[in-house]
Order: sequence, then structure tokens, then C-alpha cells
Amino acid sequence: MKVSVVGATGLVGTKMLQILAERNFPVDELIPVASENSVGKEIEFKGKKYKVVSMDDAIAAKPQVALFSAGGGTSLQWAPKFAEAGITVIDNSSAWRMDPAKPLVVPEVNADVLTPNDKIIANPNCSTIQMVVALQPLHKKYKIKRVVVSTYQSVTGTGKKAVDQLFNERDGKEGEMAYKYQIDLNALPQIDVFLDNGYTKEEMKMVNETIKIMGDDSIRVTATTVRIPVMGGHSESVNLEFENDFDLNEVRQILSEAPGVIVQDDPSKQIYPMPLWAHEKDEVFVGRIRRDETQPNSLNMWIVSDNLRKGAATNAVQIAEYLVQKGILKEQKATAAV
Repeated sequence: MKVSVVGATGLVGTKMLQILAERNFPVDELIPVASENSVGKEIEFKGKKYKVVSMDDAIAAKPQVALFSAGGGTSLQWAPKFAEAGITVIDNSSAWRMDPAKPLVVPEVNADVLTPNDKIIANPNCSTIQMVVALQPLHKKYKIKRVVVSTYQSVTGTGKKAVDQLFNERDGKEGEMAYKYQIDLNALPQIDVFLDNGYTKEEMKMVNETIKIMGDDSIRVTATTVRIPVMGGHSESVNLEFENDFDLNEVRQILSEAPGVIVQDDPSKQIYPMPLWAHEKDEVFVGRIRRDETQPNSLNMWIVSDNLRKGAATNAVQIAEYLVQKGILKEQKATAAV
């Protein structure tokens, strides 16, 4: 199978390559794509060297699937061209997420919406992905009415420039700034731009994407997203109001049996999810599970996941794995070039 990774030299693109190798995705030929400045450079994948190529050359090579992580503008311009060539695009940008004609997929939640006709598949926002993985099994059982979420998001979600800024600040060096303000020893209550309603784009992504992925527009979501000087992953404080009452032990049991979820919830031993523990893991970790004592049928919990893995690269690879498993992505026949 030919696989293209668009944005192969970026933080998420590099992670996609790592995860494709780790999970033994059937890559017979890799077609890495990056900016024009990187064309001709070599990258290594599973012991082989591959030259970075242009977008046009990648389309001409006819991969079965292209994992995009090159920004919204690039996706808007190029994903349709890949799709027209019969290539299935799994796009990590925000470009297609709210397009009603494009599926927005977290495999543990709604992979069943995918069909062979879907040539552009959207990968959700990192903070949304980890939240819905934990929410979906509880929604099935108790029906969620309302979600209040506050996030504590890693600088890696912004990219290499933000990581460099953090470490420059720690080392006392001058350097390029990804943020207007210092990030070290600070918390920035702004991720992405502010909209007319006073919320940021990131906050509204969480609102709109949650409803689309879970397929229930009756769920009310309100979010506050914050950038913090952390590397290992995103954390979320989530308050849920259900239509039906619940038993805490049953909640823990449901979560512990949910695909992709690991419960870390033992306050007596100070065991709870942290980015330090989630780093380089694919699961969503849930803890601090407790009843909200201020109103009926309400629950508090703490959700942590590695934003570059499950929040981006792993989710995209899992979508591709599902397509292979269902026979939607198939290996090319030897006669294809005739």
C-alpha cells in the first residue's frame, strides 16, 4: 500500500510517521510531502530513506491514502485534488471538520459513519477527541444534557515555534515568539482568535465538533481553553449533567470497559491522570471521578491524553486502520499501472 504523509516534517507529521511504524500499518511505499523548501530532502521511515516530494508528484504517485497535517489553507487547496485522483484524504486541519458533507471521525465513537464514498475525512480537534472518547460511553448509558469543560493544553498543540519559545524562556534566551506573552510560569486563556461572541475559535471547535461527532445536537457544550507550559499532553476538567442519575462505581466500570480509555482514579494513593504519564501513549486517561454535589445527576472528571498522538496523529492512523479493516482501503493490484 502506498501512503502519503503531507506535512511530513512538522510536529504532527513526524508523529504520524512514528505511529505508522509503531502500529505496523501496511506501508509498502511512503510518499512524504512537505513545503517547497523541503522537497528533495530525505527522511527515514522503518530503516529506509525516502525523498520529500511536491504535492503534484504525490498525486501522480497515486497513494491509496494521504494523511494531511499541513494547515487549513493547504488542505482546502490540495485535499480536493488528491480526492479527485481517487486518493482517500484524512485531514488533521480544521478545514473540513464542520463541512456537513465530510465525516468528522473518532474511531471509538463514530467510525461506522464512514463509507467508500468518503474521500475527505476530517480528524477532529485534539481537545475534542480525548473528551468525546470518554463522553460517548456515558452518553449511551445516562444521556448527557450539558458539558462544561475547561482545558489545560500543551504548548505542543501550537507547534515547534511554541515549544522553542518555552525552552528559550527557560534558558533565558531571546528568540521568536509564538505567543504574544511569556508562556513559562504562566497560563494563557486564549487558544486561537477571539470570535464575536467572546469565545475563541478553539472553544467553539469543542462545542460544534462534540455535537457533530456524537450525533446529538441536544447536547449543550460550553468551553474555556487555556494554554499552559506543559509538554506531555492536554488536560481537561469536565462537568457533565445527565438526564438520568448514575452510580459512581458503575461510571468507573463503564469507563474502564470503554475502548481507548484507561481509568486512573485512586485518590487514596494520589493516582490520577497527568500529562507526564500520558506522554507517548495512545489512550485517554480519566480520573478524579466524583459526583457534583451542587446539582442533581451531575459528574466531575479529569481527562488527559497526549495531544500529538491520540489528539492528532494516532486518531488519523486509526481511521486509516478502520478503512483497511473494512476493505475500503485496499492494496493496489500489480496491474494498476498497465
